[in-house]
Amino acid sequence: MLRPANYIIPALLLLLLACQKQEVANGGQPEPVAFTVPAGWPAPAYDFAANPLTKQGIALGRKLFYDGLLSKDGQFPCASCHQQPAAFGTFDHDLSHGFNNSHTLRNAPPLQNLAWHREFHHDGGINHLDLQPLAPITAPNEMAETIDNVLNKLRNDPAYPGLFKAAFGSTDISTKRMTQALSQFMLTMVSADSKYDRVKRGAATFTLPEQLGYDIFQQKCGSCHKEPLFTDLSYRNAGLPMDNVLRDAGRMRITRNPADSLKFKVPSLRNVMVSRYYGHDGRFFDVLNVFDHYQSGVQKSGTLDPLLQNGISLSNFERGQLLAFLLTLTDDEFLKNKSLAAPQ
Repeated sequence: MLRPANYIIPALLLLLLACQKQEVANGGQPEPVAFTVPAGWPAPAYDFAANPLTKQGIALGRKLFYDGLLSKDGQFPCASCHQQPAAFGTFDHDLSHGFNNSHTLRNAPPLQNLAWHREFHHDGGINHLDLQPLAPITAPNEMAETIDNVLNKLRNDPAYPGLFKAAFGSTDISTKRMTQALSQFMLTMVSADSKYDRVKRGAATFTLPEQLGYDIFQQKCGSCHKEPLFTDLSYRNAGLPMDNVLRDAGRMRITRNPADSLKFKVPSLRNVMVSRYYGHDGRFFDVLNVFDHYQSGVQKSGTLDPLLQNGISLSNFERGQLLAFLLTLTDDEFLKNKSLAAPQ
């Protein structure tokens, strides 16, 4: 329902006053936020010196992440494909959906622990987190906008100039500032408080099935899904036959090197039990389907990963124990963290 103009003007004044009070409270300077590296984890790859985290920058990035204004029709914010209950992946479709009922080539990967990644997307086609949002914003089958249009909409919005000033010191709204704010928010998407993590910290213990599953994981999965990120961030051909419609060659689309044919980035197994669909194109509905693939569905080819030449044999008993362990990788605090949810 449209509100009369006499209600809109007071609301805008209250918003401006709130922004002014925030600036006065912190002396007009953004408030630094420390990035905490979990104990035992490697140093992050992201250069925080070039884009220091601040309370105001994170808040701006959060608002942008959930704002449909970044898309052509207002219906496709970043969060439309990156949904918090699925560890900021797409769980309700095999292929992510975009503008004008379009489908993408792939299932949107979960967004978690991005500070440790140097490359992004299933094929590693983006080499910096600050650049990543530009691809979905401008893709015709995703958000279908232009950067100039997005910046103009932000400049003409009553809230954003003040938010950019609070985050960066002036009302200038640029591509760099927009993507840096998005990065600041996405960098706070750290998942490191699952039961597995509590066990590692000595604050919990595995049940017998979980411990047996962990042993199986270390023997049969840990080479590619390295702890603590549960990915080695490499690109591997896992023996998935090419979809005859999508014709997705994976990493080779970026490098043009035939040796990279059908290679995709090894996904993290953190929160894996809530982040279906699985595979770069979402072809697997359930983790058990993934087990089936490694048991008997691996397709031989010249680029098949050497570790998968004979597949991965799993007995029914091993499957049950492995599932018990994978459940310990679900981080409920991360999935329900209100600071990562849509701003109210």
